Amino acid sequence: MSEEIQIIPDSLLPLDAWHREHGARMVSFAGYEMPIQYEGIIAEHLWTRQHAGLFDVSHMGQLKLSGEGLDVALEALLPADVKGLGEGRMRYSLLLAENGGILDDLMLARLPGGTIYMVVNGATKWDDIGHLHEYLPEEITLNHMDEQALVALQGPEAVTALARLVPGVEALTFMTAGLFDWSGTPLWISRSGYTGEDGFEISVPGDEVERLAVALCEQPEVKPIGLGARDSLRLEAGLPLYGHDLDPETTPIEADLGFALSKRRREEGGFPGAERILRERTEGALFKRVGLLVEGRQPVREGAVVIGGGRVTSGGFSPSLERPIAMAFVPAAAIPGSTLQIEQRGKIFTATVSPMPFVPHCYHR
Repeated sequence: MSEEIQIIPDSLLPLDAWHREHGARMVSFAGYEMPIQYEGIIAEHLWTRQHAGLFDVSHMGQLKLSGEGLDVALEALLPADVKGLGEGRMRYSLLLAENGGILDDLMLARLPGGTIYMVVNGATKWDDIGHLHEYLPEEITLNHMDEQALVALQGPEAVTALARLVPGVEALTFMTAGLFDWSGTPLWISRSGYTGEDGFEISVPGDEVERLAVALCEQPEVKPIGLGARDSLRLEAGLPLYGHDLDPETTPIEADLGFALSKRRREEGGFPGAERILRERTEGALFKRVGLLVEGRQPVREGAVVIGGGRVTSGGFSPSLERPIAMAFVPAAAIPGSTLQIEQRGKIFTATVSPMPFVPHCYHR
């Protein structure tokens, strides 16, 4: 008897029809149909750097955690100082495996009443939810906020556009968040960004997100932006992408994410893989994530081999710098300014190790 193969279609996000109406080219990403571009990646990239771009990131997982002993329970899984996280404050952190590898990178924020709001990556959210259910005590309640949509407004003019609709958001600073009201609709708005530019993330009920997207794109500063420009922007900003630059075999020290280990947690330990991670922090890891400026006009892509040891994990053409750039894991002895040879499909490329970000961050501190 032949076995019938069942193909599971991608899920549709609340803004799916809106994207298509705006001429988006849709692709499959993290189990969803997502817009890769509207007018073109380079044009959308430069618009965001100069004005404000609206990104649909509703595929990401929004979680709400509460219960007695929440902070202690989370600190057993993350290297963040959760106890010291004040209301309306945000923190970047990492979900760690017992070997010190990174299961996901995520954002935490403290809601009123002590609840923790967590945003995890779309491609890993079901694994993350399963991991949290397995390792958190029964006293902790985890609510997957799948009825909420999430959009990001990024760029130097984002605050101007958003403040017209939601007065008061201009008071937020980098890595802070708060509850706001927009025409009777509750919004949870944070100010951080995955582009290196000033920007906001807006959690909104799924049945209201199209109305919000329309209102935002009526502002002269704002255009919808696809995943293609989101990727090139975060690469210029030197920000890693889970599943590419981060994975369960990579530690925070190798990934150049040591800042995610808070001072108290470094001193106390008590998080998964602490012994290995703290040893690498003191003695150094064998490999480290670095930036690369690639000679010529052709980019090197993920999977290209660094001759002498290492691999490229992200690469592409930088619209801002008008040249190819990349991120790679290379031997820890490599220093900024040193040159490396990269092999891609039988061709040899020369690259220079570069500090990151490639384009300076413009966060509102």
